[in-house]
Amino acid sequence: MEGVGWFGAIVIGGLAGWLAGKFLDMRYGLFMNIFVGIVGAIVANAVFESADIHVTDGWLGFLITGFIGSCVLLFLAKLARR
Repeated sequence: MEGVGWFGAIVIGGLAGWLAGKFLDMRYGLFMNIFVGIVGAIVANAVFESADIHVTDGWLGFLITGFIGSCVLLFLAKLARR
């Protein structure tokens, strides 16, 4: 979140969560999308940093990592529901 700020992180995280929800065909509300997007970006960023994988900086990198992390979190939530 270094280059996007808190407001940008909320907007981009919400977009990443919404895109991941559409991609995995899961319906959650706006606040859950924002939460999953931001948490997904933080988790994915930590995993990528530990694996020495560098994604582009700024809003695009945050969107990509948020989308990947959100997809993983939503997939795990889908598995837990069953």
